[in-house]
Amino acid sequence: MPDLALYLAALLPRSAGPYFAMVVAGFAIGILGHLAGSRRLVAAGVFLIFLGAFLLPLTINLTESTPPQIEDAR
Repeated sequence: MPDLALYLAALLPRSAGPYFAMVVAGFAIGILGHLAGSRRLVAAGVFLIFLGAFLLPLTINLTESTPPQIEDAR
């Protein structure tokens, strides 16, 4: 099963640009849906925001071999 996750993670873009674009598009679609009174457009916008905000950390966690080091905050 972990092999499948690695193959799927390889398909995802590694830069943050596409995910931020997805979130911004979700906000735009949600606003247009709210102005038009369409619940489906609002739901599609919320789904895009969730998907963009969920996939970015997931991609970072799956593609990095070591977790980032936390420096001493003292």
